[in-house]
Amino acid sequence: MGETRDNDAYEEELLDYEEDEEKVPDSNGVKTTGEVAKKGYVGIHSSGFRDFLLKPELLRAIVDSGFEHPSEVQHECIPQAILGMDVICQAKSGMGKTAVFVLSTLQQIEPVAGQVAALILCHTRELAYQICHEFERFSTYLPDIKVAVFYGGVQIKTHKDLLKNECPHVVVGTPGRILALAREKDLALKNVRHFILDECDKMLESLDMRKDVQEIFKMTPHDKQVMMFSATLSKEIRPVCKKFMQDPMEIYVDDEAKLTLHGLVQHYIKLTELEKNRKLNDLLDALDFNQVVIFVKSVSRAAELNKLLVECNFPSICIHSGMSQEERLTRYKGFKEGHKRILVATDLVGRGIDIERVNIVINYDMPDSADTYLHRVGRAGRFGTKGLAITFVSSASDSDVLNQVQERFEVDIKELPEQIDTSTYSRNLDDPGIMESFLKELKPTAEFYFYFYGAK
Repeated sequence: MGETRDNDAYEEELLDYEEDEEKVPDSNGVKTTGEVAKKGYVGIHSSGFRDFLLKPELLRAIVDSGFEHPSEVQHECIPQAILGMDVICQAKSGMGKTAVFVLSTLQQIEPVAGQVAALILCHTRELAYQICHEFERFSTYLPDIKVAVFYGGVQIKTHKDLLKNECPHVVVGTPGRILALAREKDLALKNVRHFILDECDKMLESLDMRKDVQEIFKMTPHDKQVMMFSATLSKEIRPVCKKFMQDPMEIYVDDEAKLTLHGLVQHYIKLTELEKNRKLNDLLDALDFNQVVIFVKSVSRAAELNKLLVECNFPSICIHSGMSQEERLTRYKGFKEGHKRILVATDLVGRGIDIERVNIVINYDMPDSADTYLHRVGRAGRFGTKGLAITFVSSASDSDVLNQVQERFEVDIKELPEQIDTSTYSRNLDDPGIMESFLKELKPTAEFYFYFYGAK
């Protein structure tokens, strides 16, 4: 899977990132934007991407992608990042953090044959895959820039051959595979000018992965730009991040109490374990959804629940860690294309599946923490759009987690009423203006255009 530019466009967002944030003291290098973020993050800024003075080729790709105005995090970060400043950025789900480092890196790179200029590390194969395709999407009109992704599960010889015969300028990968290639001198890091960690908390909190990251970091030049991004960045991990940097600009968009997503309606249902299947069936019959993601706590439960839904004639598919990488990507594309409207998943996709049509998330099993809850429900209501999150509560421990969520994020999650107003969680696709905007956002195929107009 080292090859690039030959895969379908949908794979660009296989995993996404989430939202967690804490208040920090005001200081010269720290920027918090909680007051602005309260207004939501669609259309806050009148400025456009042109104001960042990006390369014409990047602006053209941005227009092709349907973006008109930068999100809050893009507005705060990009002007500093394109100047080569070190950056620590935390912002909630769906705010376009990936585009910050993709655009900033592509803006600065002057490709030299055989030299890796940018290295992006992340903690999962899915996330690496998605980031690679974001680079490909925005470098469409920069044909001289080559991008490749490297992670385990693929024969290392394939990656070695790629590096030898067609060395990329931008390398995206997981620490284990990148370190293996670097140790064996197949991947030369001596010319890296941009070192980026996405979901940095996940990589630096794990001591084993942190050790790998540190070893890779030491193989790169001292003089380089370092950027780190995450949605969940505790006060304890921030000093660890700074050890990799030189006087970084710190940007924390919104404070922790406001992390609940704008436009997301949240409810819970109290029931017993034995009542879950019947209730889920009733919900899927009653709710008006474009696409829905159902989270469960284990691989076996994902497979069994998906089997049950299919037997009940629901258009369901499942993704979990028990599948091969190829199978997971194939199923992801099928869901992304709209071939299936229901996805049953484990937390494997809790940090990043980014599909615009998902407007409902159901926690069939309660997540193990408030952080995981927020990551999961962030799959609905992306980038300020409407969405609905429903959580099944079937035990005392489930109630404890729900209470933690409400206390930590200062949100009042009420029991699901018998009747719920569709307009609170679903876009009115009968409105021509909204439909036109929605279709422009999705850049769908003609088949999918009719899929939506033909939907119930």
